[in-house]
Formats: sequence, structure tokens, C-alpha cells
Amino acid sequence: MGPGEATAVIFDFGGPVLLTPFELRAIGERDLGLEPGTFAWTGPFAPDLDDDWRVFQAGGMNEREYWSRRAAEFAELTGEPATMPALCAHLYSGSEEELVRAGARRLIDEAKAQGIPVGALTNDLTSFHDETWIARMGILREFDVLVDGRTEGLYKPDPAAYELIVARLGVDPLTTIFIDDQPVNLAGAEVVGLTPVFLDPTDPTPGFRLARTLLGLPQE
Repeated sequence: MGPGEATAVIFDFGGPVLLTPFELRAIGERDLGLEPGTFAWTGPFAPDLDDDWRVFQAGGMNEREYWSRRAAEFAELTGEPATMPALCAHLYSGSEEELVRAGARRLIDEAKAQGIPVGALTNDLTSFHDETWIARMGILREFDVLVDGRTEGLYKPDPAAYELIVARLGVDPLTTIFIDDQPVNLAGAEVVGLTPVFLDPTDPTPGFRLARTLLGLPQE
């Protein structure tokens, strides 16, 4: 796909749009009164220090298994339930402005202003966040279509998940870009003809630049 040839965009939500839990560890620790560094999981920000992350990236576990282990550790530390909504309630207690990547919000706004369909395909929105948190996140209502894997029973990288959002969004996969922070999910998108755009949470600017180029939007 060349510059300006994309006619639609689909985002993963957690990572490309919403900050990752890794970026919010310090907030969660302060909220819980824990010593800095208590949450030792570092993911892509220091993969050499996170054994489970390396196993996940190598295909030895899926993302839900990785976070299930983090929830169990959280419960051992705090006595709270061993669930991701319980953990995320502390990590994601900030305002929407603090939690959403500014580059993602601008890209969504500009795409919609140009009449470009904008969708979101996430595996675990309702697995990670409770209804109250979801209701207060206005960015979720900016998507023309949002598909949550847990609700649908279809998870990336299953091709059926991508086919579902493409159908609901009413777009041609061959002229649609898909933005995600996990290579395995980008590979799944390619199977159905979507053009993958890697959004690296440790350096998101190149991913946003590529998306803008393909969509024919001006660079910032």
C-alpha cells in the first residue's frame, strides 16, 4: 500500500490508543501505597527483566495468560481480587486526557474529519475494565465501530475477528490499515488482507507517522 491509498483505519485499543499498564505502574504503586518498583513487570520497556514477557513474545503463552499472572501477583501483594479490573482500577484511575495517547486522539479526530471510517478491535476491553470506567471514556464513542473479543468470543489473531470488524465497519480490507502493538496480531491482520502498522509503545511516533502517510493525512 502506498501513501494516501488507505481508505479506513482500525485500531487496537490498549497500546496504540490507551497507554499500556507498563507505563502506569508507578501510578498504581502510589495509589496502593506500594514501594516504587514493586510491580516488577516491564514488558517491552525492559524485556530482559521480564521473563514472562519474553515467553509471550516467543509464543509460549498468550497475552491473556500473561496478564492473568500479573493479576495473581497483584492479589498476593494487596489482598484484592486476582482480576485485571481490580488491578486496572488502580493503574487507570487518572483522567481520560492522562490515559489516552495524544497522537492517537489527533489521528482519530483528523481521520473522522476527512470522512475516513475509524474502528477499534480489542481483545479484552471488558476483561480489563469495569462498566463504570468504560462509560467515562469518551474516546470509545469516537469509533464508528468497536469490536471487543471477549464480548464476541473471537480473539485476535483469529482471522474471524478481523473479518467481523471489517464487515461491521463496511470497508475493504485491502485498503484498510490495522494498528496494533503486538506482532502476532499484525500477522493475523495480514491474513485477511489488512495492511499492518506496528505501534511501538516505547516509541509510538513512527507508527503514527506511517499511519498518517498511508491515510494521506498531514504529518504533525
